[in-house]
Amino acid sequence: MKINSDRTGFKFTPYQEEAKSPFDRLFEIFKELITHTSGDFDEAMDWLKTLDKEYKLTDENYTLDDFVEELKTKGYIKEEILPNGNSKNNITAKTERAIRKNALNQIFGKLKKHGSGNHKTKNSGIGDEHTGDFRNFEFGDGLERLSVTESLKNAQINHGLGSFKLTEQDLVVEDTHHKSQMSTVLMIDISHSMILYGEDRITPAKKVAMALAELITTRYPKDTLDILVFGDDAWPIKVKDLPYLQVGPYHTNTVAGLELAMDILRRKRNTNKHIFMITDGKPSCLRMPDGSYYKNSNGLDQFIVEKCYNMAAQARKLHIPITTFMIAQDPYLQSFVEEFTASNKGKAFFTGLEGLGEMIFHDYENNRKKRIR
Repeated sequence: MKINSDRTGFKFTPYQEEAKSPFDRLFEIFKELITHTSGDFDEAMDWLKTLDKEYKLTDENYTLDDFVEELKTKGYIKEEILPNGNSKNNITAKTERAIRKNALNQIFGKLKKHGSGNHKTKNSGIGDEHTGDFRNFEFGDGLERLSVTESLKNAQINHGLGSFKLTEQDLVVEDTHHKSQMSTVLMIDISHSMILYGEDRITPAKKVAMALAELITTRYPKDTLDILVFGDDAWPIKVKDLPYLQVGPYHTNTVAGLELAMDILRRKRNTNKHIFMITDGKPSCLRMPDGSYYKNSNGLDQFIVEKCYNMAAQARKLHIPITTFMIAQDPYLQSFVEEFTASNKGKAFFTGLEGLGEMIFHDYENNRKKRIR
């Protein structure tokens, strides 16, 4: 609402919702549905038809058929011919990008785009963002950092106006923050427990992954983001694959995920590296040297747990912190996560689904540290 003040007090004008076209209103719902259906257009439209019947989303002036045609016209879906001669509508790369932007706005809010590599550290020194503070010139400081006004002022104070001279001791530079780059690996648990007991945990996990991907692409373009999923094994996926991510009939091989994540980060030249792990379950699987699988669905198997601790300690030696987001709140898992985190000297959050994205964003913003001196 708008607030107008005058001498008589405050006057409140009614809130007016931003006018949206019929397409825009339906498209907002469609983006949510296509995320829940893992990119299945037909299933998303079935849900949209059900919602339309219940909530009267369309009328005779704009029908769902009109909406589908506009999706095609705007390039959000394309018709593909199947081998049997039938046709099927599939979402396009443009829709995938729209879904990522939608997730970014939902989880991180509407962020303004900043310059590349915009990661502030808590240390001041040689860098590329002015702090407004000044310090004495030191060997190695670039001349472009010199504050002429402050330096001349020092010369006048130190030597007087009668015999003006400027020495090295008079020189002052404006302090700066260093903006570092980050290489991040995001691990997503796709074991069966992510949809167990009728609770959908994979959709919020996908939204966080898509939001983080869009955040890095638009705000930190010099950063790198690799995404992997882990079940019985672990394998990398592309950003464009995120909307289609589905849970499988898998156990949770946390060790395989960490091995792949560290292997990816070893190849990165950035000194700042981080692993985010989103999981809801206990590690329950290991791949043995002979290719077989050791599984224990009961969880907290000592053999599997010790392997996880060892991987956490190994990542610590490589200076790779691990931030674990446990999106289930089972008390008996907390001791494992706490010890795992202690082995890595990383961070852990025990949370439900609400607030997951906010915590990831906070940690992503605050874990770019490069000691200047």
